[in-house]
Amino acid sequence: MNSEVPGTEDRIWTVPNALSLARLLGVPVFLWLVLGPKADGWAVALLMLAGFSDWLDGKIARAWNQTSRLGRLLDPLADRLYILATLLGLALRDIIPWWLALVIPLRDVMLLGIPPILRRLGYGPALPVHFLGKAATANLLYSFPLLFLAHHDTWYADPARIVGWSLAIWGVGLYWWSGVLYWVQVRQLLKGAKTP
Repeated sequence: MNSEVPGTEDRIWTVPNALSLARLLGVPVFLWLVLGPKADGWAVALLMLAGFSDWLDGKIARAWNQTSRLGRLLDPLADRLYILATLLGLALRDIIPWWLALVIPLRDVMLLGIPPILRRLGYGPALPVHFLGKAATANLLYSFPLLFLAHHDTWYADPARIVGWSLAIWGVGLYWWSGVLYWVQVRQLLKGAKTP
């Protein structure tokens, strides 16, 4: 049963949107912490807070019926910007190799052709995010703080490295696989549009 109030999709001022906006505002702060004072503890704390708020805004949106069009744009935008900022910061600090910093954004480049096709077919600007994409993003967002921690000379560096790289590799695989599935969905939409 859908209890959504008419017009709620156009809401701007919701708790989930505020959390997504706060995450967006944290991106330049994170980059400054990593590349400026190299305050890794604060950078890791900000990454962990961003990951928690990503989970929390989805929970609140569903529980309080505060889903909105803006939220469906802000949430993945914040995720992608955090991923890009983290990849850039970690690569510039030589914490991760450049191939990892490039292979993830290349997947997003692969998807650039989808929005024009969807608009031409009369759909929204993007396909709904599916579970595989969310799982990939979660793996990547959890791997980055661990890769940061693995870079320090402490007792937890080795466990952080093992778990962090495991999550990163799974995240990259799932991220690319979800990209392939988006193109499969578009192909099915194109087939459906051609059938009389």
